[in-house]
Amino acid sequence: SVYYATKAYVLHFSEAIANELKGSGVTVTALCPGATRSGFQAAAGMEESPLVKGRGLPTAASVAAYGYRALMQGRTVAIPGWMNRVMTLGYRLLPRKWIVQITRKLQYG
Repeated sequence: SVYYATKAYVLHFSEAIANELKGSGVTVTALCPGATRSGFQAAAGMEESPLVKGRGLPTAASVAAYGYRALMQGRTVAIPGWMNRVMTLGYRLLPRKWIVQITRKLQYG
């Protein structure tokens, strides 16, 4: 829960700062990569998680390249991968109670 709360904080903080800096020549881009192939899953004991098991996760290098392109385009929020973008729509459309339950199911099975 702390992990997801801090992600939400960073996203909203980045959006607010981007808005405050608008027109100054400084841009802010929040990269929201979703599950990425790295050592994180093993360290967190999540190899069997439905969130990552059997999925062709993008590499850290491809996610970083996507984030860099978004930064250079001046985008405030960068979400690589169509599935990650679809999942963000659920967050906006579904009741928060459902989102918490779905997230738990995806993470722990």
